[in-house]
Amino acid sequence: MYQAQPPLEFIPPAFNPLLLKCVHLLLPYWISWKTPINQIEAENVEVLAELYDQFQAGKIRFMLAFRHPKTEDPFCLTYLFSQLLPKVAKQQNINLQYPIHAHFIYDRGIPLWAGKYIGWLAANLGGTPIQRGKADWMGLRSARDLYINGKFPMAAAPEGATNGLSEIISPLEPGIAQMGFWCVEDLQKAGRNEEVLIVPIGLKYSYVDEPWEAIANLLTQLEIASGLNFQSANNSSSFELLYPRLLTLAEQLLAIMENFYSKFYHQTLPDEKITNGEIKDRNEALAYRLQSVMNIALFIAEQYFDLPSRGNWNDRCRRVEQAGWNYIFREDFKDMKSLSTIEKNLGDRIAEEAYFRMWHMRLVESFVAVSGTYIREKPTVERFAETTLLLWDMVNKIKGNNPLNRPELGKQKAKISVGKPISVSERYPTYKGSRVGARQAVSELTSDLQQVLQELVIN
Repeated sequence: MYQAQPPLEFIPPAFNPLLLKCVHLLLPYWISWKTPINQIEAENVEVLAELYDQFQAGKIRFMLAFRHPKTEDPFCLTYLFSQLLPKVAKQQNINLQYPIHAHFIYDRGIPLWAGKYIGWLAANLGGTPIQRGKADWMGLRSARDLYINGKFPMAAAPEGATNGLSEIISPLEPGIAQMGFWCVEDLQKAGRNEEVLIVPIGLKYSYVDEPWEAIANLLTQLEIASGLNFQSANNSSSFELLYPRLLTLAEQLLAIMENFYSKFYHQTLPDEKITNGEIKDRNEALAYRLQSVMNIALFIAEQYFDLPSRGNWNDRCRRVEQAGWNYIFREDFKDMKSLSTIEKNLGDRIAEEAYFRMWHMRLVESFVAVSGTYIREKPTVERFAETTLLLWDMVNKIKGNNPLNRPELGKQKAKISVGKPISVSERYPTYKGSRVGARQAVSELTSDLQQVLQELVIN
């Protein structure tokens, strides 16, 4: 990543049924061995069984729009397809053709940090990549083709990335809704009349046993790393004992980052509302300070890449990410042999600086859905653990360590909820009426999907 390279190549989907069969056989053992999940349950699976039956009969095309709080989500969804869905279909006397699977859209950047073998695995499982921060026409064409012609339904995470919080949905990207309308349009052009649906899939995690002791140990590690020396008066761990420590840790980390951006990037932090004590509530002050630091961190990256500071956190992060990729994976480096040594060396300098500018954006990514009141509104061990792990993510990124080595606080149960399908076809007349109607239809569909997903993870 510190060297300039040719542009990222598109990884075409190349579904391999034998590989999928192996994945289905090994998946339960892999989940038990490599993840903290020891139980996966699902509700309303009969709805999904009926949808797959209609899909295989050529009556509908649909996309599974799934919640994406953690990196383990794909394992849970594959378990749903391979283990839970076949059982429910059999109980409902629905004869499905096997294998039961879904094509899926994944971020082209994942193989860059997770390894090239992930790109190979995704392609051979029928996935198609897309670069999130730009109009990736090749990726979009591949996804559109799979939507109307693929052997399986589609699946995608409308949030675009994990946010680490089971009960907070990040703002959805409009691409899922847009692709639904394109699917209707493409089917009509092909003289086909399948109905197009989007199926919301909720996914949340809970602990089998409350891991307060593990949380306390992790807090101690983070306190030491941030310069706090906490000495507990007793060995018991509970919300009442740990919450003040979490607030103090968050304040300490924010103070360190405020000093970092003030001293070395000449920014004014904290601002007057904090220094004048205008915000009295401790949680509200933390939330305000966090938003200020996030804004400055993104601004530092945006300024370097000459990008506008507009849109929500996800929009801004994606623009910075794509600008960084453009500096590292260069269109003018397609023919590396024609470049002089000096040109290559200068390219490496730019790539290195771009990578480190993107680091500021990576800090922000961890907190795009953090409100400051997430724990106080509902003081559960899950919310406490998720917030503590987000602070661990931040410290880990500052240290430059492997992001995949996230600590496990305890065994977890995953709950998958299948929502009521949303018909895209019924909304298509509004979409095709005019450009204004198209924007309105995409916006309303995205908003409705957001609301349904939020309800699925709260209930």
